[in-house]
Amino acid sequence: MSQLDFLADEITKRYGSIKRARGAFLYTAKGVRLTDMYEEAGRAILGWGGCSAFTHFKNVLSRGITGSFNTDFTYRMKKAVSELLNSRRNLYVFLCKEDAVKAAAACSSEWMLWKPWADKSFVNPIVWSNVSCVVIEPPLPWVGNVTLLAIKEDVSVPDSIKGVRLPAPMEAALARSMYDMIAAIQVREEKHWFLYDTVLTKYWTRKGPYLYPKVSMEDYNDFILHCLDQELVISPDYDVPSIVPFGVDRGVFTKLKNRSFLCQNREVR
Repeated sequence: MSQLDFLADEITKRYGSIKRARGAFLYTAKGVRLTDMYEEAGRAILGWGGCSAFTHFKNVLSRGITGSFNTDFTYRMKKAVSELLNSRRNLYVFLCKEDAVKAAAACSSEWMLWKPWADKSFVNPIVWSNVSCVVIEPPLPWVGNVTLLAIKEDVSVPDSIKGVRLPAPMEAALARSMYDMIAAIQVREEKHWFLYDTVLTKYWTRKGPYLYPKVSMEDYNDFILHCLDQELVISPDYDVPSIVPFGVDRGVFTKLKNRSFLCQNREVR
């Protein structure tokens, strides 16, 4: 069983299936609202519902252009990614992250996985415009494992690198998600994340919106379940950070504050 299956099954055992998702919340069959701190490994960092991207998807779908040909949205997606990285880019689309990473490594040893706010909140800030190849997991929780590879225009690309074509509605949604992310980067900052530090930094080290566990790897599964009992969904993967949910009321962490996690018969301090 994968860690993601483990988390999904444990949610179902406690609260039933997920019936609706909105913003940073998951609503279950048993009428419980869960606060999502996993956020689909970051793909739902802008919230469930895809901001305005879903509207763009529906509007373009209604035009019937779902074939494998170039549309305005093919170029709009490339333009949006170039603006996100503040540099002119060629864009390749892959159906899984692993293929995008292999292609990036084949193009340049100077490639990185894009992480929003890593250019502002980390000890060594990243200047994305200087990175030759950037692998991007779009901030859309409903596009599966679609992954983008943005390569600087002056980088030579081997003939073996072949991306896939996407239907125009998905291209439109992806382009919109990039612009939504550009807007969010201008708005969200440290003052929005440290609000919850009095509770969260007991269990995590926070870097920007990202939460890295202080709990040991051996205790992590028990910690996942403890948080779930407090109606919090955290990352099921020890190496994938949880994320501070944007704009939620501090009260969503009251249960975690009042019910300390015990590991190996001692309280985490």
